Amino acid sequence: MNYIEYFASLKGKKITVVGFGVSNRPFVKMLAESGALVTVRDKNEIPETVRAEFENVEFVTGSDYLCDLTDELIFKTPGMRRDIPEFLAAEKNGSKITSEMQLFFELCPCRIIAVTGSEGKTTTTTLIYNILKEQGHTVFLGGNIGTPLLPRISQMKENDIVIAELSSFQLFDMTVSADTAVITNIVEEHLNWHTSMEEYIEAKKTVFRHQGENGRLILNADYETTLSLAPEANGKTELFSRKSPVENGAFLNENGFIVHKDESGSVTIFHKDSIKIPGDHNVENFMAAICATWGLASISTYRKIAKEFGGVEHRMEFVREKDGVKYYNDSIATSPTSVIACLKSQTQKIITISGGSDKNLNYADVAPYIIKHVKHMILTGQTAQKIYKAVTECEGYDPAVTVLEFANGMADAVEKAHACAKEGDIVYLSPISASFDCYKNFEERGKHFKDLVNKL
Repeated sequence: MNYIEYFASLKGKKITVVGFGVSNRPFVKMLAESGALVTVRDKNEIPETVRAEFENVEFVTGSDYLCDLTDELIFKTPGMRRDIPEFLAAEKNGSKITSEMQLFFELCPCRIIAVTGSEGKTTTTTLIYNILKEQGHTVFLGGNIGTPLLPRISQMKENDIVIAELSSFQLFDMTVSADTAVITNIVEEHLNWHTSMEEYIEAKKTVFRHQGENGRLILNADYETTLSLAPEANGKTELFSRKSPVENGAFLNENGFIVHKDESGSVTIFHKDSIKIPGDHNVENFMAAICATWGLASISTYRKIAKEFGGVEHRMEFVREKDGVKYYNDSIATSPTSVIACLKSQTQKIITISGGSDKNLNYADVAPYIIKHVKHMILTGQTAQKIYKAVTECEGYDPAVTVLEFANGMADAVEKAHACAKEGDIVYLSPISASFDCYKNFEERGKHFKDLVNKL
């Protein structure tokens, strides 16, 4: 069934959409315009000015917004678990629980390249998009990045390509997979939402679990967790490695060149020093993107993107230089492993602003890198004390070498960083934590940081 037939079939059906963020409002309009009887449910109150934009849509808000879920079709927001009592009761009574992303995958008329992983997925997704766009393909970027995909489905043709970044929340209960699936790595993440590390890994597997024999799975060979997934692939598996050669995929050779190898032979693409954005993790991101687009782009395109791509917003993003001090926004660094990658790429000791909401992560692994690469850390948010404890209990910690200071919120933290920084210093927003104690998402946190820095 194509999207035209599907939406025509919804006329007169009772449909609920749970969650009413800005990103899913175009989808609500699509449902309403199809003639469906749409109810939107959200815990937060929705202003009348917003409600007025949605004719023939009923709104249920407040603490009891999930009461009496009986509609034939229920689209849930990715941040809600499928196994909450209200959804289980609705399913038992005959409702079908699904999601906007599930529906898009079911109806998409063209090839889908999906990227997931604990770290690096945003950069890798953006690289794939830029490579294919530079090569002249018609490409659509979406999922956990960019604009929603389903409202643009009418623009998509058979030979186009969709590049989707997918989180474990989105993948958690999907029953369809991408044509090409990339898993950048898997480390401890989101353990305040997932019941265990095993459940988190199972969610990530969904990106390839339902592939057929023509599916492609691209894995990071340098992580035991991702490498161990290879035997579970239904289709073709390709690996990328920064540490050792692979038989099928991309690797960094002993001279620092990225090489792609498959049954047709080996091709040397470019030296790692050609990559504009710093860090070993970005070498991995490029190799993943090369594997995902192999056969769809030329070597000259890979070289051009390597030299020109300046990174994504909120990922080691240069903000400004003030009084000889450089400020960087790394708000997307919400876990120890992403911060370790950033710290390892530094050529001098830096000043960081760290802390945020708690995802039940262990900060012991990042503590030695903080001691080695950070000279002054300003802590704020729910995880401030946990990070402080991990650093002060780490072997080799010296309070005279790594100064730890607490701040009351982002504005205070930026002021403290500005006060302690001297000419030649580098200041990073390096949270090691999620943003939900004070912000809607890491983007909002990063923008607030940048606003404060630009006002110094």
